Amino acid sequence: MAQAATDKGLQLLGITEHGPGIPGTIDPIYFRNLWTIPRKMYGVELLLGSELNIIDYKGNVDLGEEYLKRMDICIAGLHSLCYTPGTVEQNTSAVIGAIRNPYIKIITHPGDGTAVLDYEPIVLAAKEHHTLLEINNSSLDPYREKETAPDNFREILCLCKKYHQPVILGSDAHISFAIAKYDLIYPLLAETEFPETLIMNDKLEAFKAYIKQ
Repeated sequence: MAQAATDKGLQLLGITEHGPGIPGTIDPIYFRNLWTIPRKMYGVELLLGSELNIIDYKGNVDLGEEYLKRMDICIAGLHSLCYTPGTVEQNTSAVIGAIRNPYIKIITHPGDGTAVLDYEPIVLAAKEHHTLLEINNSSLDPYREKETAPDNFREILCLCKKYHQPVILGSDAHISFAIAKYDLIYPLLAETEFPETLIMNDKLEAFKAYIKQ
């Protein structure tokens, strides 16, 4: 992954392995061992952490603080294998609960359609707590795409534009060949006339400062 990121000219790469709520993923001991990995490899800086699973309507996640405080970055999202969708209000409360967690810096693929959400309060909560919402390329892939995903991400972009809330583009690369692959996002950015100034991917120091707030 690090070598592929270097080959593509990236300065910073985030690697966030799924939390233990996903069947077949790694044991929590993996996260206790992240300190052994160099934070710069092949010329690219690394942020290592977890893509946590939101597991209930309060926004709790599947790893405790003793793990979260050891990581460079924590991101979190709804995944169908470990979250049972409820009402719109319950689902929205779950995401906002995760946003309020001071360790969580990015909400992953909020528009992928795993659960029906009310996006305006989510965007406002993200703005209040300096949490980035991810616009996820993989969720728009026809192989994985849920019917509502394009409209959901379009709405998120429009709301973030309205409230001047930055976003992060995510490749959701489960393999090195997909690193920095955003081709399915670009049409939505053009359609919504989303400001480049609110996209954090090419603003290294601003991104680092934002997630530390």
